[in-house]
Amino acid sequence: MEVQLIDGTYELFRHFYALPSAKDNHGQEVAAVRGVLGSLLGIMQAGTTYIGVATDHVIESFRNRMWPGYKTGEGVDATLMSQFVLLEEALRALGVAVWAMEEFEADDALASAAFLAGQDTRVERVVICTPDKDLAQCVQGTRIVQFDRRRRIERDSQGVLERFGVHPNSIPDYLALVGDAADGYPGLPGWGAKSAASVLFRFGRLEAIPANARDWHVNLSNSQALSETLNTKRELAFLFRDLATLRTDLPLFASVDDLLWSGPTSAFPPLADRLDKATFAKTHRGPRGSSKNTVQL
Repeated sequence: MEVQLIDGTYELFRHFYALPSAKDNHGQEVAAVRGVLGSLLGIMQAGTTYIGVATDHVIESFRNRMWPGYKTGEGVDATLMSQFVLLEEALRALGVAVWAMEEFEADDALASAAFLAGQDTRVERVVICTPDKDLAQCVQGTRIVQFDRRRRIERDSQGVLERFGVHPNSIPDYLALVGDAADGYPGLPGWGAKSAASVLFRFGRLEAIPANARDWHVNLSNSQALSETLNTKRELAFLFRDLATLRTDLPLFASVDDLLWSGPTSAFPPLADRLDKATFAKTHRGPRGSSKNTVQL
């Protein structure tokens, strides 16, 4: 048994910017929803029967109370935001398990779903379909992997190590040091990918890093400055690590059997008909609203 867990928020964003605008007969923008549904139907036609999709029903989460600069919905295109509810409705009508997150994030749902599915001995593989770097912390050997569907890149534990220079369980510590611009926290001054990977590959966790840089035994010319920064901003580093640490205890489903796709519900045909009759614009939106004539999914 293989379980596929889909980052619905990422899929909606990427289809929104990849496809030309399309509106239904009520004037509602639906192109991204059409794109996500078509993509998921392709997955299921290829043989995936255990599937779950996580979405950010609202962009803000409990992390916004922890760090004032954490990501919000500010600046997100209104026609994109308006499609989240429709996507969730369409997925439920399709018969797919959907986790529409409010207090938590879609990434927390994916992490929790991966953990729950991993507890079932019948599950041979869990595939987390997202390129988000923070989900790399959920990878376990070759059984729980991360897959970037757009670039067709799959990463197991060895792949995470090759990409980031640290093992999956050090990813939150890594992000605490280097920051995550997409999520809105900066990391610690002076720390970059190379320095964070060098130190964390040796020590694993923030609290295991010696206070004195002479005890690091790593080849970094600025290790003393990095040590001073970490020592003076240690609490901030721990806060950033908390932001980067995904929750794995959300009670999303009682059994992996709840993720078994057995076909669309009776609500799907009229909704599919509405989407099929949408009228497309002649140009593609492209990144940040630019007009493009070609797309690559």
